[in-house]
Amino acid sequence: MGPPLLRLQGVSTGYGDIAALRNVSAEVRSGELVCIIGSNGAGKTTLLRTVSGLLRPRSGQIWFGERDITSLAPHRIVELGISQVPQGREIFGSLTVRENLMLGAYLRHRKREWAGIQADIDFLFHLFPVLKERERQRAGTLSGGQQQMLAIGRSLMSKPRLLLLDEPSLGLAPLFVREIFNHVTRLHQQGMTVLLVEQNARIALSVADRAYVLQTGEVRMEGPALELMEDPEIKRFYLGSQTGGQT
Repeated sequence: MGPPLLRLQGVSTGYGDIAALRNVSAEVRSGELVCIIGSNGAGKTTLLRTVSGLLRPRSGQIWFGERDITSLAPHRIVELGISQVPQGREIFGSLTVRENLMLGAYLRHRKREWAGIQADIDFLFHLFPVLKERERQRAGTLSGGQQQMLAIGRSLMSKPRLLLLDEPSLGLAPLFVREIFNHVTRLHQQGMTVLLVEQNARIALSVADRAYVLQTGEVRMEGPALELMEDPEIKRFYLGSQTGGQT
């Protein structure tokens, strides 16, 4: 794998008097798929929201490449090459599939990258053929799995160097979960760097290169995903019968 693309150094984040992350240090190397697993309330979503600038850390630093992004606004972080697929998808239900994808490229509109934007839409329609079939359909009428594909596609329209995925299995039937993770694996194989938050530890560890285990806001374990999958503690607490869940 390449050099560190994302580095968190001693990051602590909270909500009011509640400490959600405590002295978290982690990294994602260029070309890696790294997953964050943990139980409800472990701080997984908080970690992604802190990286993307939606939450400001109370202490510590976040680096993207050689750039300190700790205090940057969310739109500046997107401009630098980080895009987040939020938990619950948060698509624009009253807009069409194409309109949602176009909104994902809003920072590129100012540069009038029309040919590049269309080329990327064509790529996404190849990656997710069902979106091509429903190009003019209102996004709110799509199935949950199709909406998740659209949410991923919308984030890819900003041409990120790092894709943040927050609970892509949330609320989906097992068949759609497998399909979504097949797409995530394909993106990774094509060179996309991914930081994945997922409560379904079994499927997350099966696709990841490395993993971090969060517990009450702290990193309790880290290492190669396949090694963690064989760890007795991970098996006991995280690898039961799982079909998805909530953060």
